[in-house]
Amino acid sequence: MSLVAQLAGTARGVTARSILMLPKPVIRRLAGAPVVIDGRTLDPEMQLLLRLQKLEGPATETLPIRKGRAHLVAGTRVVGGDQPIGAVTDRTIDGPGGPLTLRFFTPRGLTGDSPALVYVHGGAWIYGDLDSHDAVCRFLAEEAQVRVIAVDYRLAPEAPFPAAFDDVSAAWQWITEHAKGIGIDPTRIAVGGDSAGGCMAALIAQHAVKGAAIKPAFQLLIYPVTDFLDTSASRKTYAEGFYLTKGYMDLGEESYLLGDEDRADPRLSPLRQDVTGVAPAYVVTAGFDMLLDEGKAYADKLKAAGVPVEYVCEEGLIHSFANMVGIGTSGPRAMRRAANALQRGLS
Repeated sequence: MSLVAQLAGTARGVTARSILMLPKPVIRRLAGAPVVIDGRTLDPEMQLLLRLQKLEGPATETLPIRKGRAHLVAGTRVVGGDQPIGAVTDRTIDGPGGPLTLRFFTPRGLTGDSPALVYVHGGAWIYGDLDSHDAVCRFLAEEAQVRVIAVDYRLAPEAPFPAAFDDVSAAWQWITEHAKGIGIDPTRIAVGGDSAGGCMAALIAQHAVKGAAIKPAFQLLIYPVTDFLDTSASRKTYAEGFYLTKGYMDLGEESYLLGDEDRADPRLSPLRQDVTGVAPAYVVTAGFDMLLDEGKAYADKLKAAGVPVEYVCEEGLIHSFANMVGIGTSGPRAMRRAANALQRGLS
């Protein structure tokens, strides 16, 4: 039995969080031989987490979807930790498909009208909810000193395309229309999200140019899905073994899309749309992630269109590092950079 297996199995109290508190040389040893692909070296913390993940049982995407959702939430609670926050409140508004819940995160010490981030969680359109991304929203609120409003949009396969996009659009419209009444400066509202949520955040910014009363002041796009048409090289290179897998993405697409959609639809593929005049953006990708290339391609498209964009590749990290704000040092450090960019973008 490997030392990693012994650590994971000798005592229930030994968690991934406590293991990543070990000295860095020990983490390096436990992680195994360095993994190098395309000149990038996998961060030892990420490598060790991936090894531990293999010992925890079946992958999320191999479970029935409802069980997979619970499995995902449980995992994000482990890596998200107990993030301090001033206040968290839920509010339900009328959505296109019925009641739509928003969660408001207010950082400590914040008073009066403030900047805000409308946050859209990831999960391949089939996983994720307010609880799975509670920690990252708390972290961004406190680190950037902005209010964060998370959107609990409908999931597939129960609600296929374009239900999720419609819910996020409705949430954006309600929040911007009621900004003054909920303590938000309407001139300083950002839109953001991770993975599938990053896709929808980018789409909201695009659609806002076409006629929204209030347009986003900034975009925070964390390893966004941007293209439903082509299969990029990174989707093949990192298809297995780095948390996000081809099976995970395929299940999401098969559940969200019914099969006859135009994959260049302006509610699906941000990379295929006109980006002229969209809000300035911070686009961050992970070096060991299927979505690396399409995130970089979207940043390049924004730059070519004259949109102010800061692109960062967190070279050694994997997909879902945004959720890892309560474990180790690599994830929190990357998300602190993102929070700083958000704060600058809304200042």
